[in-house]
Amino acid sequence: MKNPAALRLASFLLVAAATAVSASRASAANWPQYRGPAASGLDQSVALPTKWNAATGENIRWQTPIPGLSHASPIVWGDRVYVATAVAEGEKSSLKVGLYGDIGSAPDSGKNQWRLLALDRTSGKILWNVLGHESAPRVARHTKATHCNSTPATDGRHVVAIFGSEGLFCFNAADGALLWKKDLGPMDSGYFQVPTAQWGFASSPIIHDGKVVVQVDVQKDSFLAVFEVATGKELWRTARKDVPTWGTPTVVTAAGRTQIAVNGWHHAGGYDFATGKELWKYDGGGDIPVPTPVASGDLIFFTSAHGRSRPMRAIRVDATGDLTPDDTGALKPGVAWNHDRKGSYMQTPLVVGDLLFGCTDVGLLTCFDAKTGEIRFSERLSKTSEGYTSSPVSDGRHLYFTSELGNVFVVPVGPSFSVLASNPLGETCLSTPAISAGTLFFRTRDKLIAVAQAP
Repeated sequence: MKNPAALRLASFLLVAAATAVSASRASAANWPQYRGPAASGLDQSVALPTKWNAATGENIRWQTPIPGLSHASPIVWGDRVYVATAVAEGEKSSLKVGLYGDIGSAPDSGKNQWRLLALDRTSGKILWNVLGHESAPRVARHTKATHCNSTPATDGRHVVAIFGSEGLFCFNAADGALLWKKDLGPMDSGYFQVPTAQWGFASSPIIHDGKVVVQVDVQKDSFLAVFEVATGKELWRTARKDVPTWGTPTVVTAAGRTQIAVNGWHHAGGYDFATGKELWKYDGGGDIPVPTPVASGDLIFFTSAHGRSRPMRAIRVDATGDLTPDDTGALKPGVAWNHDRKGSYMQTPLVVGDLLFGCTDVGLLTCFDAKTGEIRFSERLSKTSEGYTSSPVSDGRHLYFTSELGNVFVVPVGPSFSVLASNPLGETCLSTPAISAGTLFFRTRDKLIAVAQAP
């Protein structure tokens, strides 16, 4: 008699492989922003390799040196890969990785060149390397951060990038020509309890329907804004009252409306895409919000950590009004489920099929039933002590988790836990990889590495 558990697992894997997030299905070859289409972290069109070695060249398509220091993720459109970086004047910028709690800023204050590079996706050849801005940074960075943390976004004609505290820049995707730029003010992100501890800006711009969305949660005068991508014209700006945050906004089209979902401590919420009007809000969670909201089906998933709370929660796409619990702690109708102590600090969660995966900065991976919040497992990726900043991605068959030391753990998609492989990149890595047509693109400390199954 066949094993019922094995049959259930096989059935689940078939459904997960066949079920694609609609945005990922529509743009499988392109990875146009942080975490790809709709921030899903998914490209299920082609199976990715599960084993490689950067030192021996196994399943490595190419490795291209990239100047400067950056945690910006690569993005992909057509036959090009784009990556942003900050090149410091003089000595190489320092980077301190690992699990530590120092709130101090890095001791560098010299000039930086913020640059945008385009590479051939097949060969890794640098097609152009353009200078977007040069100056001393207006705001200091954390010792684990860079002056270029924000991932660019593209619609195939334009590439928009936030260069640290220096503003929003738009380039021609074909030749890198600077089309327009916007000064967004002193983008001072840091610890709200110690404002002098500057940590660097990290929220990434996104492009939707010919418009650029930016979330600027900083020490003073925070806002959410939308610009025309072709001209840079500001269409609307809505003030926000929250502590500094580092998450990227997500556009969610469902329940007859298009909203911009944003993470926060005192003001996670949804805003009308056309007008900037607040649709709903939620006060509470971790007081250093970093992960990006992720939508799947009729739910939007939020997580944050630090301080007294690190929730993982699911908000209904049609939520309205103030969803903050009352004194009894009872959930409002717009909240599907909530776990107060099961969330993530740095990593954006990922949904595959009916499963939600969240990983902490110490490598504790928790699998939830996305619809109910039921926990299926909670296990450590590795017995060694490694920090995790990069967010996971998936081909619908496997999950890829990258440690700060550059070890990529491959976990099969399913309701039970195992680690299929651990693959070294040979360098530290804090940026989230991109996926396109069966290739993984990793931005490591000094390189861009393309990983694909050898023919």
